Amino acid sequence: MVLFSDLVRECRFLSKQRSVVLFLFAVLLLSVFAVWSGVADSRQQQMTIERLLEKDAVDRHSVLAKQVDYGDAAYYSFHFTYDEPSSLAFAAMGQRDVYPWKHRIRMLALEGQIHETDAENPELSLLGRFDFAFIISVLLPIFVILLLHDLRSAEREAGRYDLLVVTAKNQYKLWTARALVLSAFLAAAMLLPFLVGAVVMQAPLLETALMALIALGHLLFWVVLTMVVGRVMMARGQSSPRIASALLAGWLVLTVIVPVVGETVINQIVDSPKGGEIVLLQRQAVNDAWDKPYSATWDEFLKAHPEWAEHTEMESSFHWKWYYAFQQAGDQQAAELSQSYRDAIAQKDQAAGMLSLLSPPMSVQRLMSSLAETNVAASLAYEQSVRDHHQALRVYFYPLLFEKGEFNSEELVDIPTYPSHIAR
Repeated sequence: MVLFSDLVRECRFLSKQRSVVLFLFAVLLLSVFAVWSGVADSRQQQMTIERLLEKDAVDRHSVLAKQVDYGDAAYYSFHFTYDEPSSLAFAAMGQRDVYPWKHRIRMLALEGQIHETDAENPELSLLGRFDFAFIISVLLPIFVILLLHDLRSAEREAGRYDLLVVTAKNQYKLWTARALVLSAFLAAAMLLPFLVGAVVMQAPLLETALMALIALGHLLFWVVLTMVVGRVMMARGQSSPRIASALLAGWLVLTVIVPVVGETVINQIVDSPKGGEIVLLQRQAVNDAWDKPYSATWDEFLKAHPEWAEHTEMESSFHWKWYYAFQQAGDQQAAELSQSYRDAIAQKDQAAGMLSLLSPPMSVQRLMSSLAETNVAASLAYEQSVRDHHQALRVYFYPLLFEKGEFNSEELVDIPTYPSHIAR
């Protein structure tokens, strides 16, 4: 068992190793920058949401005050939807760089409004952005390898190995104590900025502790792997550079090659339509409706809303209820393709979860994104909330459009508002 005196001795030894101290300080700076940038991005997103929420309410009130028709009111009023960053999103931005976290919708065909928004930074979807999760999943293994790969071999190459082994009461305690001290200082350099960020963002204690445990678990995995590989290769007479090369090759396979090859295979296996195809199909259906008989629109619309079958009469060549009917009909014609698209995203994410069992760094990123509510499931939940809100608008406006009655501005006071909390 490693004694406290052994740890104190190694701390003193470490304090005299200027290169190690500088290395740990560099790790601390990287972690500080990752956490700071994550906090800044989260706050910027939150400020954007608050600003747009205020503007959305003012704009809608101004627009509705000018309307004298329910159809115009539905057409010109926009509704801001959003997915607020969680208090831990600063540590793992996850899919918030890939999938939209805000939409401004109105009561037209929905598919085009959802899928016309492209990913802002699709190139970040592979390894992720430079946040705390990136530090832990991608860079942590390199830090461990650089610190621990030559614990024994460096001493041997310096001519001190035999003396250390002879003078040490227990050779196992010597190397274990040194590895523990180096690992502890490395963990502190990476985790302290994260804990400060969690306090600043008022993150829940349990989720913060779980994320720290994930980081420590990943650290332990690479410490054990590095120590075992280093010991085996040194016993075979391998030098420090060879040991480091072997470990870095393992890091490359687990961190880059497995995810890249796996993503390619998953994309080949899981067939998925593109968002552009959904938009094209929906808009083509909407545009064609202008030239088709009214009955074609009503037949499609009444499949979803048979309750309005007795209210399809039109006193002129244009009526708002017909206009919104073919908007929904366009969505209905694209519904199967849209559902296939969402199912494919979920299937790919599930397959990626299975793949992550072969890649500890990938598993770490997925676990952290899940805790931060920035994973694919959170993105799909937000999209579903947008669909639910759009449906609520239709349910609200259809009686006003289909049932005869004079325009009453007081009816517009109860327009559905987007919920501030999304059910995950």
